[in-house]
Amino acid sequence: MDEVLRLDAVGQARAVRDGQVSARELAETAIAHIEAHDGDLNAVVHRRFERALAEIDAIPPDAPFRGVPILLKDLGWREAGEPYSAGSLVRDGVENAADAYGVVRLREAGFVLLGRTNTPEFGSTITTEPVAFGATRNPYDVAYSAGGSSGGSAAAVAAGMVALATASDGGGSIRVPASMCGLVGLKPTRGRVSMGPVMGEGWSGFSCPGFVSRTVRDTAAALDVVAGPYPGDPYAAPALPGRLADEVGRDPGRLRIGFLTTHPRGDVPEVPELTEAVTGAAALLESLGHDVAPGGPEALGDPRFPEHFGAIVADNLAAHVAALGELRGKPVELDELEPRNAAMVNAARRHSAADHILATQWVDGFRRRMAGWWSAGHDLLLAPSMGVAPFPLGWIPPDDLSVAFGRTAYVVSYTSPVNATGQPAVSLPLHTNAAGLPVGVQLVAAAGREDLLIRVAAQIERARPFEHTALR
Repeated sequence: MDEVLRLDAVGQARAVRDGQVSARELAETAIAHIEAHDGDLNAVVHRRFERALAEIDAIPPDAPFRGVPILLKDLGWREAGEPYSAGSLVRDGVENAADAYGVVRLREAGFVLLGRTNTPEFGSTITTEPVAFGATRNPYDVAYSAGGSSGGSAAAVAAGMVALATASDGGGSIRVPASMCGLVGLKPTRGRVSMGPVMGEGWSGFSCPGFVSRTVRDTAAALDVVAGPYPGDPYAAPALPGRLADEVGRDPGRLRIGFLTTHPRGDVPEVPELTEAVTGAAALLESLGHDVAPGGPEALGDPRFPEHFGAIVADNLAAHVAALGELRGKPVELDELEPRNAAMVNAARRHSAADHILATQWVDGFRRRMAGWWSAGHDLLLAPSMGVAPFPLGWIPPDDLSVAFGRTAYVVSYTSPVNATGQPAVSLPLHTNAAGLPVGVQLVAAAGREDLLIRVAAQIERARPFEHTALR
């Protein structure tokens, strides 16, 4: 049974279909694994084991992922009648009226929903160390962060509790924990996965739901399950040519790829192990027949980006906190929030509506300038998944906000611009540093081209299979 649990989600689904294991046995094994190992990691903050087991018999026998266990990030991915904290005790007593559309589709596909994973308060930072639930520890070294905001999901998958977990990415929150935990983490194109029925978009479109997994085919197949618009969505991503699962194994052709080892803005320190990771990936891509050369979008060097991105995120956080106050029947006071979020909400309250619109319009122009690099003939951008090396717990201090915001800005320097543009990007586990910690590299495609990312990621995975040495 432990060997079946080590399979990826596609493999587990096949094992259930072939009668190698029953759906119930697979779920019970995953539950036992969580109970045995989560005490070390603190990845799972809400457990629904009994309810999950009771739901198995009702799963249609032809559901493609019948019996495959999954964990849901406790931010977005709402479940009717289940606890939902978003990393904060401020939400205590606020119930969800309906399943998120993505959860509806996961249930229809036959996944067994075992529980919810840890996240920083409201997902507003890049390490999972919420006051409400405590820190999630990295399976590769428990002194280290698992990243954020999808850190609980990443730690659970890296440790082998489940093969697949949901995630979301508003500034790097899929790609950073994927890098920290040695996983595949794809941020889809804006609008690829509906955020309804509660939300139309997250963080003014910066945030996108997705997954962390150990294999490219799992990421592709899972996105196939949840992708697609619902009536009333404010917008939708361009239609894909077919199923992403069918792109695994297809020849991507000879691609033109630019790569960055230093940030063009000039204020992000160069990190030797990140340079080594990117140059190694560039050499691998060149050996696979692609045209690879230094370079990237000039717009990435614009020093005004962090200010405008940060202002929009803060405004959205303030709106979320105000809405939460209405839901619970009394306003949220700043001293109920972690210092980081209190500072962001306080800053947002000094912004005018005109300030917010001007920031949004600036990002609109930034998006067009970025897109020009791809429309001029480039297929992919290769860059670090993080702007810093893997970092220990406590490295982003909760009380020294100047240090915390500065370090966070470095971490997301390569990821947050892609949230602003809405393009798809994937982090792949292609490097390990001298301390034995994973270091991911990021590939960014033009908007709507998840199909190309899956083809190239699968080509890389075949050429250099990913190692998952944290499996327990």
